[in-house]
Amino acid sequence: MLVPVNALSLRIVGCIFAAILASGCASIGHDLKNPGPSWPASPSVIAHRGASALRPEHTLAAYRKAIEDGADSIEPDLVATRDGVLVARHENEISGTTNVADLARFADRKTSKTIDGVAVIGWFTGDFTLAELRQLRARERIPANRPANAAHDGKYAIPTLQEIVDLVDSEGRARNKTIGLVPELKHPSYFKSIGLALEPRLVEVLAANGYRGRDAAVFIQSFEVGNLKELRALAGYRLVQLVSMPSEAPYDALAAGSGLTYADMITPHGLREIARYADVVAPYKTIVIPRDAAGELGSPTRFVHDARAAGLAVHVWTMRPENPFLPPALRAAPADSPSQRGDAAGEIRAYLEAGVDAIFTDDPATGRKAVDAIRQHRR
Repeated sequence: MLVPVNALSLRIVGCIFAAILASGCASIGHDLKNPGPSWPASPSVIAHRGASALRPEHTLAAYRKAIEDGADSIEPDLVATRDGVLVARHENEISGTTNVADLARFADRKTSKTIDGVAVIGWFTGDFTLAELRQLRARERIPANRPANAAHDGKYAIPTLQEIVDLVDSEGRARNKTIGLVPELKHPSYFKSIGLALEPRLVEVLAANGYRGRDAAVFIQSFEVGNLKELRALAGYRLVQLVSMPSEAPYDALAAGSGLTYADMITPHGLREIARYADVVAPYKTIVIPRDAAGELGSPTRFVHDARAAGLAVHVWTMRPENPFLPPALRAAPADSPSQRGDAAGEIRAYLEAGVDAIFTDDPATGRKAVDAIRQHRR
């Protein structure tokens, strides 16, 4: 597949070449950013949006807490500003995760856009420069579930990808530990349509900071398919095909009218097709262990076995500690509390026993304990 050459693509090539030269003859074994393709050990802990059960998601405080709590990797969701800077937000519509709606100076930025075929009203990162986003402060997205996090509202800025890379670098060197990056590209077709393609910008930042292809402690994720195939041609980083509910479809496939659905992608044939361009498949957790009519964990499906047969690792999302997200048997009293935290470790153990290679969790400390326990058991 040919990738169009433009100024940004040329800068990426230059950054990759510079990164290779800068690496010199340093031992890969001592390069925390490039530990080699066998990293990380399985199973591993990915901090979903940072330690988002303990700090407002996608803030440097959440990522730092995740690292302190033992995460192997952190997951920033990436969107772009009007001036083309990658920043971390779960969505490009930011009224739910910042104080933008409270600021009169940005009242005229409220608008409606069609994102992945859905009309959305609010404030969008693509309408703000980085300097303008710097004036905003993060808020807890689900305060009913995480009231303690709401106490941090107004404290933290929206971080750039470069700031996240810098945090990982400094925290990794302080601990002499590789800390991975698992960035997700949000709404890639939309951003490409407005001239703010995420993929080359991400590769440029990674290469400029010395991350080298498959040796890097990096897994790039997307729910779409076409952009992962483009990334496979553009750069050598390990790639993750995210898979949502079987009734849904990748947006780029939907927009193209190809008929491809996630149900197709989780079949043995579909998994073999994913393995042609990706290294990991990351399904929603009920694809691996379904819930029964009462909402309890059922028996594992063949998904992990089929993914392994296709040559894919399996990362599963998302483990959350609050009662509403847990099977009834693992909830803590009072069971109807939206914020009470139950036996999240019990759910994580079930997925580790089903053979997944990594779990996404909002509470990395719990994930770390569960992973360490199963590693000890397997010795």
